[in-house]
Amino acid sequence: MTETFEAVAAAERSTLTESEAKELLADHGLSVPDSRLVRSPEAAVDAATDIGYPVVAKVSSPAVQHKSEWAGGRGVAVGLESPEAVRDAAAAILEAIDEQGIEGSVLVEAGVDLEAGIEVIVGGTRDPSFGPTVLLGLGGVAVELLEDTTHRIAPISHAEAVEMTYELSSSPLFDGYRGGPTVDRDAIAETIQTVSELLAANEDIADVEINPLLAREDAAIALDALITRTDGD
Repeated sequence: MTETFEAVAAAERSTLTESEAKELLADHGLSVPDSRLVRSPEAAVDAATDIGYPVVAKVSSPAVQHKSEWAGGRGVAVGLESPEAVRDAAAAILEAIDEQGIEGSVLVEAGVDLEAGIEVIVGGTRDPSFGPTVLLGLGGVAVELLEDTTHRIAPISHAEAVEMTYELSSSPLFDGYRGGPTVDRDAIAETIQTVSELLAANEDIADVEINPLLAREDAAIALDALITRTDGD
């Protein structure tokens, strides 16, 4: 496990922030957008310039899990294409953090073209009866609306993970259905397998959720991630 995870455990926090979760996933070989954590509007602009426009600004705090619903919608700002837009978004997030009296900062992250792929969810949990299990389904709001998911007991092989991509009712979407993007099933499978191995090898991880994972023709990128510890408060 990483030093970041150890620090979270030492602080007796139950949930990693998005940036901490993505750091752990990146350390295990998964792709995540380039990002910076900042604590002022000016630093947010510097980060955006370094990363390259457009960018996304998000609240980053152990106290906030559902960022888009937080503080009246101020937790996430997408499609930021200018220093002024970044400065305003970061200022709004930091103001809301102060208003709510929580610890937090701003995550400035490279913007990703969602039209270039398909959003899926890859998850894992420690089931009391079966132990570590993994899940694959359509991501974003579709996971709640369609409930099109498939499951396995972890750990699993790469071949089993690829097989999961064919078990979804929505599987034809991955092959360029009606002119849509064709996605890399192997990249999805590698993500499933990584989550599987994380859970199987680390009893202090209770849950992993990557939603959405943007599956593209040449890669799969974790756009949001949540990791929960088993022994946190």
